[in-house]
Amino acid sequence: MKRVHFISGLPRSGSTLLSALLNQNKRFSADITSPILQIWNAIIPKMNGGSEFNSLFDDNLRQIMLKNIFLSYHDAKSPAQVVFDTNRGWSDDVYLLDKLYPDCRVVCCVRDVPAIIGSFERALNNNSLRTSGVLGFKRGASTYWRVKTLMDPDSGTIGAAHAALRGAWYGDKSHMLIAVDYDSLTREPQAVLERLYAALDEPRFEHDFTDIQFNRPEFDEGLGMPGLHKVRERVEVVDREPILPPDIIEKYKDFSFWKDADQGSSKAVRLF
Repeated sequence: MKRVHFISGLPRSGSTLLSALLNQNKRFSADITSPILQIWNAIIPKMNGGSEFNSLFDDNLRQIMLKNIFLSYHDAKSPAQVVFDTNRGWSDDVYLLDKLYPDCRVVCCVRDVPAIIGSFERALNNNSLRTSGVLGFKRGASTYWRVKTLMDPDSGTIGAAHAALRGAWYGDKSHMLIAVDYDSLTREPQAVLERLYAALDEPRFEHDFTDIQFNRPEFDEGLGMPGLHKVRERVEVVDREPILPPDIIEKYKDFSFWKDADQGSSKAVRLF
């Protein structure tokens, strides 16, 4: 029986790097965004009100259907004993995950929001001949339009993920969350992974931080952003000059709610 966990959080915050490292452990299987959440979202309405098939399902059968879809997908991909399914939408679905996998944890990758915006801006600039899926395949007229689109709390690549994570962070399932900070992961990867293994109740594993193999060119081509998920061979801190206007940095500098000393009602675990 596979153990199941999830990777969520914010984009450009180390989920691909974390997956690459976890994959070094032969007991584990992790990857970039999987289609499981989208498949579930398509099937759940067919098992509920508004569908002619609603009367054929009870909650027990709904759970069996969803879990079998998950298992079939991941069994076909890997024989690993522990599965990490990645999707930023999992932050919005912790109640569903708790019903299906009450022992699971949701590993949430986080990073200062201005750094995330800057990372997207660099990636978009590097692919200036293309349109990108993160902007709805529209060509933005300015940095301000791109940032506004990315930060929309309902549909933006960053904003929607930030809103979902914030809701989960202060909700009554916050104990399921484990926050992994990008800067901490690149600065002290061994220490962060040791804390993660402990939080997941997994035996310690010696990772190699100097020879990492991970690339998903087909996925990035589909987004119109080649290289977006290519991981460097070595885990290291890379200092970059700011490329955002100062007023954008100022506007979003305090969006890192997970760093608040007073977590209020949140029981989320922070590995930094």
